[in-house]
Amino acid sequence: MSCSKIFSGDLLELTYDIIKYLQNDFSTLHSCVLVNRLWCRLAIPLLWKDPFSISTENYNFIEIYLHNLNGDLKTKLNEYGIDKLLPSSTLFNYPSFIKYLNIHKLIFSVGKWFESLKLRKLIILNSETDFKRLVHKSLFKIIIENEVNLHTFEIEFIPRHFHDPYLNDFLELILQNTNFIHNIGNLNLYTIEYDNDHSLIIKNNILQIIKLHQNLKKIVLGYQNFPLYKSLLLSEDFNFSNTLNTIIFYCINFENIINLDKIFGQLNVLGSVHIINCYNLNNNFIQQIINLTKPLKIKSLFIREILQIELLQLLLQKFGVYLENFGYRIFGNLSQKKLLLKCITKYCKNIKFFDLNEFKNQIIHPILLNLFENIKQSLNYLSINIIISLVPNSNINNCNSFLLQNLRQILPSRLEYLNLTLHIKKKDFGLLLKGIQNTFINKLTIYNREGDDILFYIKKYIMEKKRIKYLAIKIYNDLIYDKDLFDMKDEVKVFRLYNIKVQSYSDLYIGFYDYVKKTY
Repeated sequence: MSCSKIFSGDLLELTYDIIKYLQNDFSTLHSCVLVNRLWCRLAIPLLWKDPFSISTENYNFIEIYLHNLNGDLKTKLNEYGIDKLLPSSTLFNYPSFIKYLNIHKLIFSVGKWFESLKLRKLIILNSETDFKRLVHKSLFKIIIENEVNLHTFEIEFIPRHFHDPYLNDFLELILQNTNFIHNIGNLNLYTIEYDNDHSLIIKNNILQIIKLHQNLKKIVLGYQNFPLYKSLLLSEDFNFSNTLNTIIFYCINFENIINLDKIFGQLNVLGSVHIINCYNLNNNFIQQIINLTKPLKIKSLFIREILQIELLQLLLQKFGVYLENFGYRIFGNLSQKKLLLKCITKYCKNIKFFDLNEFKNQIIHPILLNLFENIKQSLNYLSINIIISLVPNSNINNCNSFLLQNLRQILPSRLEYLNLTLHIKKKDFGLLLKGIQNTFINKLTIYNREGDDILFYIKKYIMEKKRIKYLAIKIYNDLIYDKDLFDMKDEVKVFRLYNIKVQSYSDLYIGFYDYVKKTY
């Protein structure tokens, strides 16, 4: 069929399909740009669809955007000498390619770009805040003037972040340009509310944006008592009963919660609910969830406490078939933890992401191994964090050894992601890698705490066998504090010869909350 398409003149379509398959492989896309004009024209929009989310050490792409600026804002920027940094011409209208925009990431990128300017002594300011605000406004004006049709726009409000003073500037600009809101396909809201005047102003502006858009698809609510959000979810002023598909509860306190039946009853297309690291999953909350008559799919559950294991068992019995992501970080009470894992094994057959966080030697190996075996067909992301004291402890070491020696028996033939945060002995690690030579792991991250040097086994069983695509290793011991393989440039070049891409640990590591927020 491919040959027939080539001969029938569909080479452009086939080439685009090939390049689109590489849309998240940025280094390969950069290489595609250099092949010829056709490949360049097809690859550039993919490289520039979400530039603020790409982890990079070079933020000069902001200067390329600012090249498109005209009018008073450009005049004001030139007063800072920015005109000397901007390119004289560009090959494409790069702002028109933006499809995904996250305010937090844009503000973060501007901050990083500004730091690079200071480091290179290219700019000297009296007011850093005024300059950044001018750049934010300039970038947003460029996006508006290009009538960008965003696939996804994300408002992320976390007041503890350093960029909080700038967020409301953006919200006010959005409200002044309502056509921008109407051109947004998906509006995602991540709001963590605090009780102060500044937060109230931001909250009110966000609510106005939601009302204007009327197409809210996803909302993340976090770090507050849940009743404060009922005014949003129950209000008749907001018409997202037929659009809101995903709710993520993050670090919510569910104490004294009521009216869950009303909240979920009015959401007609709600596809998934995610409960991550929340407090007081108690009798009142769980009983209300269990008693809901409207179908509800709990797809993510990360537990930080076990208040009533019997009720939790009923919750898993009813919703376990929908559960795709599970994790826990629980202190003490081994008997409750043991029963919890047995319930997960019994009722949850479709787990894709399992995030294991254990302390010292409390891990219950036989039950965990049985659980992993039970979800082997669906498991695609596995993160194992054994949080240990740095004081040598033979029981802890034996715990890690047991896990490594047995893990090779229950891993599926393919994993998208595997994270190991352990005290690693080279003998155990060698046996693990030798035992999983038929397993392909797309992304492997390792944080070796107070363990042996494992690079020899990495090269022998991973590099030479070409069974992974992306690799990140961080090392901590008495002599080395958080040394990253990515910083060992000669070693990185060797891995590159085997088509293994070494990245920094912080960039490649996938946290449970970040995974859920990005996937759903």
